Amino acid sequence: MAAFWWALGSAFAVSLISLVSLATIPLREDRVRSVVFLLISLAAGALFGDAVLHLLPEIFQTTAHPVKSSLWVLAGIFSSFVLEKFLRWRQEHGLRPHDHIHPVGRIILVSDSLHNLLDGVLIAASYLAGRSVGLATTLAVILHELPHEIGDFGVLLHSGYSRGKALLFNFLSACIAIAGVGIAFGFQSALSDFPAIALPVTAGSFLYIAGTNLTPELHKENSPLKSLFQFMALLTGVGFMLLLLLV
Repeated sequence: MAAFWWALGSAFAVSLISLVSLATIPLREDRVRSVVFLLISLAAGALFGDAVLHLLPEIFQTTAHPVKSSLWVLAGIFSSFVLEKFLRWRQEHGLRPHDHIHPVGRIILVSDSLHNLLDGVLIAASYLAGRSVGLATTLAVILHELPHEIGDFGVLLHSGYSRGKALLFNFLSACIAIAGVGIAFGFQSALSDFPAIALPVTAGSFLYIAGTNLTPELHKENSPLKSLFQFMALLTGVGFMLLLLLV
């Protein structure tokens, strides 16, 4: 039970990282939106970096069936495509005629929820191996989530969410890590295949979002100076993910 409470507390601490965007509260909303292009760049870099530097190597180092894992990566890409198609169709056919939320906002919430669920499972599994292992994993997850949460907040703003709703939904998505802890401790014997599926699906979703939704948005900015800032923010997002390999 001690391991469970440590894992639960750690998952809650990770969830609180999503509230880092509270730092923007003193700023006017139009001022926050004026720097969204940098947050979008940071998010794209973090998603590319996470998928390529962390998730894919972890998948192919631990799997005995690389082709099967590759198919799950493709499943993540194609499921994100289908989800976006459905959300766009629902908007265009008047099912939600006053909804001005861009589909990428919902896609990032769905994929992040899956990712956060897996984070909770991994934290719980680490504490089952020992408290020191659990604490190390929790620290890695916190460092890993920090650039994501800042970038995701920018994506949600860009998608049409108000600052309050972006903060709320980002926090609720992060809290799913707590459910991951409960699942891990409640169904330890039945979870052997969950990471093998969730990890590549998450990687595929992140690659789809960064490559088809966020990167095209960056090309809408033609100012040389702002484009340079975008590129630097993109590299910063990748740099955060690269730095975690050294932690």
